[in-house]
Amino acid sequence: MSDLLITGARLADGTTGDLGVREGVFVDPADLGGDAERLDAEGLLALPGLVDLHTHLREPGREDAETVATGTRAAARGGYTAVFAMANTDPVTDTAESAAYVAHLGRRDGDCEVVPVGAVSRGLAGEELAELGLMAEHAGVTVFSDDGRCVHDPLLMRRALTYLKPYDAVLAQHAQDPRLAGPGACCHESQIQGVLGLPGWPSVAESAIIARDVMLAEYCGARYHACHVSTAESVDVLRWAKKRGVQVTAEVTPHHLLLQTEEVAGYDTTYKVNPPLRTREHVDAVREALADGTIDAVATDHAPHAQQDKDHPFDVALPGMIGLEQSLAVVMEVMVNSGRMDWPTLVKRMSATPAEIGRLRHQGRPIAVGEPANLVLVDPDARAVVDAAASASKARNNPYGGRELPDPVVATVWAGRRTYQR
Repeated sequence: MSDLLITGARLADGTTGDLGVREGVFVDPADLGGDAERLDAEGLLALPGLVDLHTHLREPGREDAETVATGTRAAARGGYTAVFAMANTDPVTDTAESAAYVAHLGRRDGDCEVVPVGAVSRGLAGEELAELGLMAEHAGVTVFSDDGRCVHDPLLMRRALTYLKPYDAVLAQHAQDPRLAGPGACCHESQIQGVLGLPGWPSVAESAIIARDVMLAEYCGARYHACHVSTAESVDVLRWAKKRGVQVTAEVTPHHLLLQTEEVAGYDTTYKVNPPLRTREHVDAVREALADGTIDAVATDHAPHAQQDKDHPFDVALPGMIGLEQSLAVVMEVMVNSGRMDWPTLVKRMSATPAEIGRLRHQGRPIAVGEPANLVLVDPDARAVVDAAASASKARNNPYGGRELPDPVVATVWAGRRTYQR
């Protein structure tokens, strides 16, 4: 790996200077020789590499929708240097061996670090615990989730929280009460939903589960993480829990920050997602919560699908959107360009805090001599119309296609290696 000299970069705190990279670590630029590769960063921001707590890479099992290679290529294009790969693959990542295999695929094919997420229950069935201890001890798993399905049984949830506590692992919940929002639920319960005649997904189906779970987490003294928070009531519960000192963290997706229920009016299944797009009051609530830290992190819930799985009536098509390449663009548009958030706070929400939640100690680090060389170079002024057909992902279920958004990522460096350069 050759030395790299990045010249004229501006950091999130406003300081400007050159950055040296050698053998995957930031070094004093003066220590580099004259043969170092040069990367001109004049006018660009240098931010720590982004970390995504919630990525679906689909491999093994659905390589027609995404692979580790294509998914991490999209991640690198979006400025990510690490992604947590969710467990709902085929076979499910519910053993130490399957978790180790996902990590192996990342080392072999990845353009960023791939960290396996372990299932909470065997086969995601919600009936018995998966191999939590073995995955933690032998595969280094720190995040466990049945995402795509809710851990609905309170006894199983209590057992999982208790079991994971000694490992300092976190349980990440897909909060969806299956009786209040069953398998067919696909549209936020609202006037629009009634007009469209689609099965309703009420906001209380999310907040009721989070309320139960934070009380269990407090009782067990364990760490709990709420995935893809989308409702104002959930934000209220999170604020209450944090004031009580519960070890709770939460994430919001880019699409829940930007898009609203009205997008589904044309029955375009690109906009079918779980939880569904919400109305303005909920969008405003999650934006405010991300700004003030009630919601700790942005996570993409990148959910690629093969086209044949989206080419169905709205209530039948599979839910999910891709999001890795436009995640930073959306957060910039909604939070930074609007004045709700500054650059240091964005770094916390998209890099440092996700790494801390996932106990990924070599990611989300400051850009400083001696630290791992993970960074993204950002042009804060560039804008472009999103071309959904140009994605590095295999999938095309991109809800931002045709929208003008920031086009920020100029280059991504992971462990000293350039994984993307425009």
